[in-house]
Amino acid sequence: MPERKRVAVLADSDTRWKWGATTARHLVPDHELTGYLLRGRATPTARQLGEVGVRADRLAEVTCAEFLAEIERERYDVVVLALVGGAVQAVLHGARALWPAPARRPVLVTGYVGVVYEKLADGLLLRHGADLVLANSRHDAERFRAVYEGVGADAGAVTETALPFLGGAPYEPAGSRAHTVVFAVQPSVPDSRADRAYLLERAAGHARKHPDREVLIKLRSKPGEHTTHLEEQPYQRLAERIPGGLPANCRLVYGNMGEVLDGTDLLVTVSSTAALESLHRSVPTAVLTDLGVREALGNHHFLGSGCLASWDQIDSGLLPEGDPVWLAAQGVRAPGAGACGGAGGDAHAVARAKVAGLLAATRLPPPAPYYTLTTAPGYLPGILARHRLAPDGTPMPGAARQEAGESRLRRRLRAHLREAARGAYRHGVQRVAPVIRRLGEL
Repeated sequence: MPERKRVAVLADSDTRWKWGATTARHLVPDHELTGYLLRGRATPTARQLGEVGVRADRLAEVTCAEFLAEIERERYDVVVLALVGGAVQAVLHGARALWPAPARRPVLVTGYVGVVYEKLADGLLLRHGADLVLANSRHDAERFRAVYEGVGADAGAVTETALPFLGGAPYEPAGSRAHTVVFAVQPSVPDSRADRAYLLERAAGHARKHPDREVLIKLRSKPGEHTTHLEEQPYQRLAERIPGGLPANCRLVYGNMGEVLDGTDLLVTVSSTAALESLHRSVPTAVLTDLGVREALGNHHFLGSGCLASWDQIDSGLLPEGDPVWLAAQGVRAPGAGACGGAGGDAHAVARAKVAGLLAATRLPPPAPYYTLTTAPGYLPGILARHRLAPDGTPMPGAARQEAGESRLRRRLRAHLREAARGAYRHGVQRVAPVIRRLGEL
């Protein structure tokens, strides 16, 4: 019996853990998974990890320098970097310092959690140097290659796949159960209190107009918890300000998005990746236009999808249907297509074959990021310094000892700050709570 491959996933938030761990499942089906959580403001809680529903054989919280020491010592076969671009770049340079010449090293994989609608060039160039840079669709793969080729960088690592957590049973109409509308909120889109209050009030208004329906406000985190993006105006707090409160058929819910979609008849959002999960299962999906179709909102990504709609249209009974051509380009199953990707095949087959080929190699060349002290001398050192790495990718002198001492203090401080933030929200001290949360980033 072949030996199980050893895979490590380094993630810096709950959603990136979900992406990284499910990506590992697709690329190396038979593996032993070790999870590492990068210490920072968005380090997920046990509740958030449980909600994601993907478990590791072992899980630890680390700094960048500690992670580099782990992958040198533990000899993993594959390392999935589910991180923001700057952190990916730091690990890639750290790996180059560990293996400056061809060597038996882990295959390095990275990519994006969902819809890529901002900082395309910046995020991609920070990910350059990984063995595989995964694109969640044909549309993304073409854009990614264009960016790399545009700066004269090797685009061979770009590999078309699909979002790894697409799946679930195809949509079946409600039948005897109540018609259920789910408003999938986002932590930072929109960002203003007025816009978020408006969207919440429209969801509550839809419930009042349709008392035979269930309207669920799907939340990402509880007060005091962090997500990939900072939430300044939590919907929990805004709900308390609605005159008379939420109607009886409208409520706030948490939970795994896939499980929520099992009972959804209409998914409503501004630009959440949940829209792609919903469309993959042929659930009617509305991408809101109430606040405009704007790059700042990310809903411009859905131009041509057939899903753009307003709350007025939803109130009037509109059930949008995704455009099959647009769905296929986005790596999403069109109605009647196969279970794994828009074309009906295995969307991860090419990536899996690439990984297998790299694993079979006796030695791999050192990682070769586009950003170096030659191409970006005014940018790269600052990125590495934020992760306590010197310009050559090695840990700064004394970083391990300093981080070990700080980590114990930070864990205690973060626990106190989370509790303080929850208390501030409970008692309505809304302007103080974000300040408390930001202290946890220091």
